[in-house]
Amino acid sequence: MRSTVNSKLKIAVIGAGYWGPNLARNFSASPEWDLVAICDLDRERAQTLADRAGGNPAVFTDVGELLAQTNLDAVAVATPARTHNGVVMAALRAGKHVLVEKPLADTHERGVAMVQEAAARGLTLMADHTYCYTPAVLKIREIIADGALGDLLFIDSVRINLGLVQPDVDVFWDLAPHDLSIIDFILPGGLRPSVVSAHGADPLGSGKSCIGYLTVPLAGNAIAHVHVNWLSPTKIRRMVIGGTLRTLVWDDLNPQQRLSVYDRGVDLTQQSVDGVDRASSMVSYRLGDTWSPALPEREALGVMASEFAASIRQARPARTDGEAALRVLAVLEAASRSLLISGAMAEVEVTPVPAEAASVAALVEARR
Repeated sequence: MRSTVNSKLKIAVIGAGYWGPNLARNFSASPEWDLVAICDLDRERAQTLADRAGGNPAVFTDVGELLAQTNLDAVAVATPARTHNGVVMAALRAGKHVLVEKPLADTHERGVAMVQEAAARGLTLMADHTYCYTPAVLKIREIIADGALGDLLFIDSVRINLGLVQPDVDVFWDLAPHDLSIIDFILPGGLRPSVVSAHGADPLGSGKSCIGYLTVPLAGNAIAHVHVNWLSPTKIRRMVIGGTLRTLVWDDLNPQQRLSVYDRGVDLTQQSVDGVDRASSMVSYRLGDTWSPALPEREALGVMASEFAASIRQARPARTDGEAALRVLAVLEAASRSLLISGAMAEVEVTPVPAEAASVAALVEARR
């Protein structure tokens, strides 16, 4: 691979449909990247995006022909999830660093193969978990890491809107990756449940869940709950994170006050009554101040593009690397199994990751 120390990194966007234009716009505007190509099966669509992006990127309709280009350092994959494994594996074998849209793959097993291939070749494999690069989520992670919320008790997330019923995935696989990737990003040690429970409904008769409720047990008897819905006439993007000291509310649709931290909660104190410890006998409620952290205004995809470049130049794992994406995939697969058994708890089956990839994951945790 050519030297990238003192020059812009060269990237191509594969997929000019829904998300590809957003990636192309941000890589084109980035001082660290040179958008050199757009690839899509539909040449007219690829050409339209190339014209809009500026800089005169080349247009390809064949991924193999694109990957044969020697002046290409990386690719950003924005194709349907079922195609991710084939496209990403081809790119890695061609020596390209890869950014891939969520979810990483359509199965955890294929995702593990992608992580293994990248690790064996010393290449960056990064998941575009966009929300993890928003100022709000970066601040949430900082607040939790600083211990300002205390020990976590619950996470309640709502992501509902009148959305498109997807042809190939249900509402869990479409919307929940956002919430799961955020939870994985803000939790020290990441999202590692042993079981999950999912309940879904298909009132339209579409053949897949259009409304879903996902319950994820967390460490220390805490719990996370994710509500996703394609059928709501109102759009809500809200996450409530409760701790033993404070509770944080993130309202992504409120630009004036996205984050609010409440010094409010319930305190339980053990008291011995007739020789028996009774927590319920000493319940008190805190009603303290509320404050809203100041957040910088910057586009998450721009931050993501910079992180991708930094991970390549510094030869280090990205903040949302393949390991993080695998944890999200494992939960999604368990949710699908839970749906088949009427919402009963389903085990989160994690395919062993090769030693090379495991060492990469350890480095990520050390840098958290």
